[in-house]
Amino acid sequence: MKKIELLAPAGSFEKAKIAFLYGADAVYMGTKSLSLRTRVNVDDDDLAKTIEYAHKIGKRVHVALNIFAWDEKYDEVIKAAKELEKLKPDGIIASDGGVIEILKQYAPSVDIHISTQANVISYHNANFWYHNGAKRVILGRELNKEQIKEIIKNKPEDLEIEMFGHGALCWGYSGRCFLSDFLNGRSANLGDCVQSCRWAYNVYLEEKNNPGNLMPIEDDENGTYILSSKDLCLIKEIPEIIEMGVDSLKIEGRLKTEYYLASVINTYRNAIDDYIKDPENYDYTKYLKELEKTKTRGLTTFYFNDRNNKDFQEYEGKQYNSHYEFGGKVVAEENEKTIIEIKNKLTVGDEMEIIIPGKLETEKFKIDRLWDIDTDEPIETVNPGRAEQKVKMILPIKVEQNWILRRKK
Repeated sequence: MKKIELLAPAGSFEKAKIAFLYGADAVYMGTKSLSLRTRVNVDDDDLAKTIEYAHKIGKRVHVALNIFAWDEKYDEVIKAAKELEKLKPDGIIASDGGVIEILKQYAPSVDIHISTQANVISYHNANFWYHNGAKRVILGRELNKEQIKEIIKNKPEDLEIEMFGHGALCWGYSGRCFLSDFLNGRSANLGDCVQSCRWAYNVYLEEKNNPGNLMPIEDDENGTYILSSKDLCLIKEIPEIIEMGVDSLKIEGRLKTEYYLASVINTYRNAIDDYIKDPENYDYTKYLKELEKTKTRGLTTFYFNDRNNKDFQEYEGKQYNSHYEFGGKVVAEENEKTIIEIKNKLTVGDEMEIIIPGKLETEKFKIDRLWDIDTDEPIETVNPGRAEQKVKMILPIKVEQNWILRRKK
């Protein structure tokens, strides 16, 4: 059975460490301004540290340079390509043919991965990119499993296939959308999407001979978030994805929290490993229950099983699974106490869970005591009033740095 890479997002060096800790084989992260998440603050030092750290522990880093670049951007593209040639990531994700030509010239030793932005939805397209220097193609989310199998069957043997398995869907064709730029002057194709498709919209009827007399259409409550989609979740389909020979399964979310990363990556890590160990007894329901503890929109398989599937719109525009939240992150041990960097209000009596790397079952406990981080005096509650606010507590098991705690609301 072919080993599949679990590829996770990393919006910073700290998030990359969380991703690796909870089971990612590789992470992808952007450059400072030339990826499709310019609001993710990844500076050059963060990128260099992540690559060095990953290679030291036998992991991989893919770097996104996947904007569609105006001509005035190419000086910056060349500069970034030269820097990446020095840093030696394991792949550069790109979508613009001009950018790819620059990469071949200025970063010749780094593998090129064709971004989902390039809309690879056929083996003809995949083969085109292979003959133009690609080591890997990241498939468009719009494909179903039969189409993916056809691509794998007809591709060059050494061309790798990556696909999305979990995370936000884009209403545009694999992200090729201009709505954000049109409404806000912030282009998704330059990495600055404001997610206009998630907004609530009012729909009006205007009588042609009486312009300006707008009458709101309110007959259907599902008309409000007409452009918003559910989140992709293929946890049930892990066996098929592995068996069809996909090289890399990708989780979306460079803007997500460390808690989200720990929960989702750990779940998919366990699901993949459990299926490989015992394919006959794969039970997706236990993994789905764990995923449902993260804050997410409704979940959908999108087109993977059926291109006629219509169950992927999020008409109510809300997020679900609000019974749990990010509690905190383990910083250090101090005598018998553990120092926790808190992420939400914590109070004596709160029900907590420790997310254990490599283990699906969490360790549940109640906070019975808290101590002030500065005075070591007992306290009843602590609020995240300042950055990196910390508190001391006693945990029921031995923990390690960067383990994540969730709080039951």
